[in-house]
Order: sequence, then C-alpha cells, then structure tokens
Amino acid sequence: MAEKPKRRAPPPAPHRPTKAELLAARDKTVPDVIAPRLKVLFVGINPGLYSGAVRHHFARPGNRFWPALHKSGFTPRRLSPYDERELLKHGCGITNLVNRTTAQAAELTEKELHAGARRLTAKIRRYRPRIVAVLGVGAYQAAFDYTRVRIGEQPERIGGVRVWVLPNPSGLNANYQLPELARLFRKLCSAAKSGAPCRN
Repeated sequence: MAEKPKRRAPPPAPHRPTKAELLAARDKTVPDVIAPRLKVLFVGINPGLYSGAVRHHFARPGNRFWPALHKSGFTPRRLSPYDERELLKHGCGITNLVNRTTAQAAELTEKELHAGARRLTAKIRRYRPRIVAVLGVGAYQAAFDYTRVRIGEQPERIGGVRVWVLPNPSGLNANYQLPELARLFRKLCSAAKSGAPCRN
C-alpha cells in the first residue's frame, strides 16, 4: 500500500521585531537586491528601523511597495519582504539612496543625500539596469539638486540610464493610496517590458 505523501510544514511566521530590536537597528544597513542588467532597479530613500531590524526592504507592515508591485504586473504573485530575492527572477532589484537606517527619512542630511546620489550613480554605471525608479520625489530633488520634479519618467538620466520617479510607497504617505500607486507602477512596468508583456 502506497504511503500518503507527507504534508509540508507551513513556513515560519516572519519575525516581528521588538521595541528594543527596533531601537538597536538605528544606523544599520540592509543588503541590496541587485544584479547586472535588470529591467528596473528600485531605489528607496533609506531603510527604516523595521527594515533594519529584519534586514529586508520595505518591511514595515502597511508599506504598499509589495502589493503595488504585484497589482502593476511586475510579479505574478504578491511577494513579501522575506521573498525579496525572488525579484531578481523578474528582472527587478532594490537599493537605497542612503544606506543607513533611521526612524524617519527627514533625519537624513543634505550631505548624506548628495553622497547617496554619487554612490547610486556609480552603482548604476556598474550594473547597467534598463530603468532606475526612485521612490520619493523630495529625496530625488534633494539628492540631485533638481526642482519641480514630476511623477513619471524624467528628462535627466543617471549614468546614462533612464530615470523614473514614483511616490514613496510608505503607509505614511497619505497622498497616494494603493490603486493610484499601482496605476503609476503599471506605467513603469509597461515601459520596462521586453518580449513578454507585463501581466494586466
């Protein structure tokens, strides 16, 4: 008699950092998710304490990055921060303008943002993504000394690469809700596609 296949144990629940772990995460870093010749390299402003504590990008509950990515067609299912390495299979990656974690992006200095712009430019020249998507209008303006930046594709390039600016997907950004974020991400997805179309 054939044995019944064993049920797989469910994956462990993601770790939720304690208050002490969040405080200890200040000034830490989160490793890039990056590879050469990506379709899109997403650029956050800098990691928050929650992301620093768990060492994954856009990790705080309520951040709309992962659902917007799925709803716009970049990924066939909704990934979690703990699945972030799967992004590489879909031609996407993640880095940050500034590496160090803070409780709020407003804690970053102008000097840090300018240094981040130089570091990002060098990284883009090394990895040559098709498009760079900066997630935060204000941070992009401050880092590269631009004014009147609008959402969408920019006239400027970074390291010879096309640049898009999208809203910060943080749950604290009340100006853009998930449906609008998904619509903006979908435009980027369409611009980045090659061969197989993005899922609608």
